[in-house]
Amino acid sequence: MGQAISVIGTWMTRLAMSWLVYRLTNSAFLLGVVGFAAQIPAVVLAPIAGVWIDRLNRHRTIIVTQVCAMCAALALAALAFTNTVTIWWVIGIALLQGIISSFEVTARQSFVIQMVDDPADLSNAIALNSSVFNTGRLVGPAIAGLLVAAVGEAWCFLLDSVSYVAVIGGLLAMQVRPQQIARTKRRAWQEMTEGWRYVAASPALRYVLLLLGFVSLISAPYLILPPILAAETLRGGANTLGFLMAGAGVGALTAAVSMVLRKTLIGLTRVMAMCVGVFGGGCVLLGISRTFWLSVMLMGITGFGMMMQIVGSNTIIQTLADDSKRGRVMSFYTLALFGLPPIGSLLCGALAARVGTETVFIGSGTLALLGAFWFWKKVPEIRQSARPRLVELGMLPEN
Repeated sequence: MGQAISVIGTWMTRLAMSWLVYRLTNSAFLLGVVGFAAQIPAVVLAPIAGVWIDRLNRHRTIIVTQVCAMCAALALAALAFTNTVTIWWVIGIALLQGIISSFEVTARQSFVIQMVDDPADLSNAIALNSSVFNTGRLVGPAIAGLLVAAVGEAWCFLLDSVSYVAVIGGLLAMQVRPQQIARTKRRAWQEMTEGWRYVAASPALRYVLLLLGFVSLISAPYLILPPILAAETLRGGANTLGFLMAGAGVGALTAAVSMVLRKTLIGLTRVMAMCVGVFGGGCVLLGISRTFWLSVMLMGITGFGMMMQIVGSNTIIQTLADDSKRGRVMSFYTLALFGLPPIGSLLCGALAARVGTETVFIGSGTLALLGAFWFWKKVPEIRQSARPRLVELGMLPEN
């Protein structure tokens, strides 16, 4: 419940920050720069974070990172209320939030299994967590669109900072199983290398992470260009942007709920391949659409495809990873999900300024369709690689 409230605040800030940047600069490129600043820390810090997460108490680590994130949101609110905010302040705070997120996401993803007693319930727990995330993604932008239009971006940042109180309170109220922390005298780079070799040796982990990273890289238009899609293509304002993001949230929430109802991992890899294709087709059509309600519906379709792939990847990786290496494995998940988008954000912003938002959406969707076809061809090898671990967990019969 605390996380649900906090995520609503986070998505309010994401939308309000995008609109603030566009209002201050009227630049697609600078939207890309802010996206780059928010996510580039994951490229450098996620692998290091994975090593330390395996050495630290995950529960306490999440609490510390949530407090830091609350302070960053409060600072942004203070700047906006005093009319001293500039694009450089926004970039700086986005960079700080990215540094915090590199540790918080890795710790939180590794912490999920510590809250689940039965491994058979893991996929449902991950999907339920994603449902909470996407409820916030649905509600947050809708509220933010109305608030930005009525009273400005500053109130969104302030409410986000207050929302962290809920999740911090929830974390403090938890009673969780004691975490077995491995004591080691090895250097961090040695453990990082061990984690990399572990992932590289498993076709299932390797291919799932490669697809996740590829989609994260090419999905930048869907993530950073909606303000321009709303303002220039659809000739709307903050309310239009709110509806577009709410449409994406409905699609993503539908995907998360369908994963909650899913009882088994069997067949999930083929579902992921199809959903990446759905995401790609939705992006191509978004580049063509000039109708408001059609674009809202297409944002929902792309949101569904993207979230099915993200939740499916999380479920497979969490299930197959050895617990002693979970922090390091999840750091590669964080790197794929948050580390590659900054590169995509810069490319996307530069390309949109040169060839237009619509062309960039069509190109991104075409690449996603090609990625879906490649992953579909790898499904038999993934299944063979994953089978021993699933048999060990009692999810498949031995014969």
